[in-house]
Amino acid sequence: MTDKQEVLQDVVIKFAGDSGDGMQLTGSQFTNNTALLGIDLATFPDFPAEIRAPIGTLPGVSGYQLRFSSDRIYTPGDACDVLVAMNAAALKVNLTALKKGGKIIANVDGFDSKNLRLANYPEGVNPLEDGSLESYEVIPMDVTKMTREALKDFTMGTKEKDRAKNMFVLGFLYWMYNRDMDNTITFLKEKFGKKPDILESNVKVLQAGYNFGDTTEAFTSRYSVAKAKMEPGTYRSIMGNQALAYGLIAAGEKSELPLFLGTYPITPASDILHELSKYKSFGIKTFQAEDEIAAITSAIGASYGGSIGITTTSGPGVALKAEAMGLAVMLEIPLVICNVQRGGPSTGLPTKTEQSDLLQAYYGRNGECPMPIVSASTPSDCFEAAYEAVRISIQHMTPVMLLSDGYIANGAEPWKFPQSADLPAIENHFKTQLGHGEDKFQPYLRDEKLVRPWVVPGTAGLEHRIGGLEKQNITGNISYDADNHQLMVKIRQEKVDKIASYIPKQQLDSGAEKGKILVLGWGSTYGAIKSACTELQQQGVSVSHAHLRYIRPFPENLGEIIKNFEQVLIPEINNGQLIKIIRDQYFVDAKGYNKIMGVPIYKGELIDAIKKML
Repeated sequence: MTDKQEVLQDVVIKFAGDSGDGMQLTGSQFTNNTALLGIDLATFPDFPAEIRAPIGTLPGVSGYQLRFSSDRIYTPGDACDVLVAMNAAALKVNLTALKKGGKIIANVDGFDSKNLRLANYPEGVNPLEDGSLESYEVIPMDVTKMTREALKDFTMGTKEKDRAKNMFVLGFLYWMYNRDMDNTITFLKEKFGKKPDILESNVKVLQAGYNFGDTTEAFTSRYSVAKAKMEPGTYRSIMGNQALAYGLIAAGEKSELPLFLGTYPITPASDILHELSKYKSFGIKTFQAEDEIAAITSAIGASYGGSIGITTTSGPGVALKAEAMGLAVMLEIPLVICNVQRGGPSTGLPTKTEQSDLLQAYYGRNGECPMPIVSASTPSDCFEAAYEAVRISIQHMTPVMLLSDGYIANGAEPWKFPQSADLPAIENHFKTQLGHGEDKFQPYLRDEKLVRPWVVPGTAGLEHRIGGLEKQNITGNISYDADNHQLMVKIRQEKVDKIASYIPKQQLDSGAEKGKILVLGWGSTYGAIKSACTELQQQGVSVSHAHLRYIRPFPENLGEIIKNFEQVLIPEINNGQLIKIIRDQYFVDAKGYNKIMGVPIYKGELIDAIKKML
């Protein structure tokens, strides 16, 4: 048959099925294939919260959204062009996110009476047959039957054969979008090289899916997307947690300090432990503690011993670590707390995204306990944010909270990675001997940054004790003196405030320096805000975008930028947290746009919110 070739500029695909259908693997393989072609992309994996939700039910649906384009993109897309639905529940959960006229690739075996009942369709109703999908292009495929047919000569059980269904769909999509399958075959060889039956069955089904597209008369069009116009350089696809781990490794190398991770597994932060544990060759030590408190206190101990102490967690873990964070603030010791945020409170929405913990990062400790806060905005930006968190922590002798979230932690995008020589140096100055005129070591004697010296325990002549009780100024002795406590509280706050002099000035991401609306964002709202503001600017709307990396302290010029605009809009995936801090510090009547549904803010809804303000 002859194929009609269509060149598309932008495609959004959503892979959806039961949590056992391998949709995350299918999506990630298609993503890697896309990245190798130099096409820009953004992804949004959507995991079920239940570890083992009943098969075929709505809570068990696992999704993976991928957008790829020949233009630069910053979000995984508001709505899908193609929905791969492996069963009735996957269709029901995701249909509202499909564009009218979009394609539905439906595995008909997943729409039998049992699956329809589990997905809560009324008795006798099948959306593939009742005309309810007339406004979409439905591509029915009996994936299960064709997978079993491809594997009829294999001696595996039916259950084992059915596990390869996702490869059939992937093979068909590779045909549909004019792709080469070599990278996935290489991946399968690496993953299943020691299990020849599994390897051969997956490759066979992958090829069967491709051949189905090639031989069936049902499809007359194939599509391709051109290479994106991106800055020249070497790129790789990177996920946020990976990038964060690499940023920590790079900071360890550039500061010439050993890196120690003391942590306890928690969704969605656990991948940082998995990634760092692969790099023992860089002198990295990883320790999975028995609980959150042991995790952070082991990291504090490592920092006291001259390493970079790191701990990773999410909101519930930050709550458990709060007392130990107070200890690190009192000790004035380097420590980086990576908080990959998720929906709360309590265990909340453990696999869904939320900017839930900014106020917790600001205030969630007893007493006056100031701590710098650095925020990552995109998957690749996690590298620079982690690097910067380590730099601030070491050079200002303070624990630092690094905020990421589930959306950017699990999302992927192309990353033009830096060379080691291009990264700024991170100087560390251990005190090794008494200074000129010193007859006794004073562990709380400060420099011009109000930073106290860092001493490796056992350094001759510099023996000292530290602990959680209030320190006497300069000597570090225990002190219950009222005037001294007030002085030390003020000094610790001033030390954090002074960091503003050692971080970059705030820049506008897009738009004029003065205008009607400033959209001020932080964290993973970056892509939606950038896309919305860019589109409105092209229409002549007076809107500008600024995005914060440094949230405590703010850059010195942030107040001046805010004053240049008539109105300020702060979009957040929470009930309004940054807006409280901005209103408090700058006395501005900022307006919020808040979405708390476990999913990112979409470009379209933000455009509507900005237009309403105008």
